[in-house]
Amino acid sequence: NNWHNVLSVGRNIPILTLSGLSLFCLFFRAYGSSVKCLTSQASGPPKRPLNGYMRFVMQQQPIITRQHPEIKSVDIIRKIAQQWRTLSPEQKRPFEEASVRAREQFKVDLQRYQAQLSPAQAQQQALEKRARTAKRKAIRKKRELTSLGKPKRPRSAFNIFMSEHFEEARGATTQAKMKSLFEDWKNLFSHQKQVYTHLAEDDKIRYKNEMKSWEDHMVEIGREDLVREQSLSIRKKATGRSTTASKKSAKTKTKAKTKAKSTSTSTAAKKTGVKGKAQAARKTKSSSTKNT
Repeated sequence: NNWHNVLSVGRNIPILTLSGLSLFCLFFRAYGSSVKCLTSQASGPPKRPLNGYMRFVMQQQPIITRQHPEIKSVDIIRKIAQQWRTLSPEQKRPFEEASVRAREQFKVDLQRYQAQLSPAQAQQQALEKRARTAKRKAIRKKRELTSLGKPKRPRSAFNIFMSEHFEEARGATTQAKMKSLFEDWKNLFSHQKQVYTHLAEDDKIRYKNEMKSWEDHMVEIGREDLVREQSLSIRKKATGRSTTASKKSAKTKTKAKTKAKSTSTSTAAKKTGVKGKAQAARKTKSSSTKNT
């Protein structure tokens, strides 16, 4: 308690009560001591420091939990977030300044850690970092697709059976229930499985129709990057066929117009020739009559 009072009052930085070596290291880091602190993460990379808001959460969470033990964890976080929003910049400053100092110390610790790695260890660290980055990107993409209303994938016959019978399944844990359901599924007769197979086929049709509508909407809003390659190729082929058909139709219409024009021209020429012949005949007839 004395150490906690020194840290929270002397530096005006409220923190959680710590114990043992961690408290000793935090005290000397806060006061700029040159004493080297040993941590439990000596063989691994240093942990990234918390930002100002998370430091406030870590401080307030045990306090609110003791005051309101009946509140759920998610409601506790909401309550703390509301408290943080009502704090003035002066009240937030101790937490944010502590976060800045922790980030500076993190940079020093990270450089010291990377300097002692062998080439093989550094390569392994890079591979692990790429894997974590890919995992985070996949999670973000999944959230984005969910927010855009992407249809859920169709369920298999066993998944439908499991969802219907999960509550009454044998076993105390989820894994035990799934194991017992798998055994029950294997023991079903073929005509009993056929019911769930038909439901799965219907779900596939539902998924196909919903995906077509969803991908059409994605194209309309300019998100073709979310459309499956197979759907894009089918769409391009259909567009190509419609373009070819329209071109053929235009050519046919042009030919028909040209033919009709040439026909009318020849007809007019024929009429003109007939008319000229008739006039010539009348002139000849009139001249012969005069001579007589």
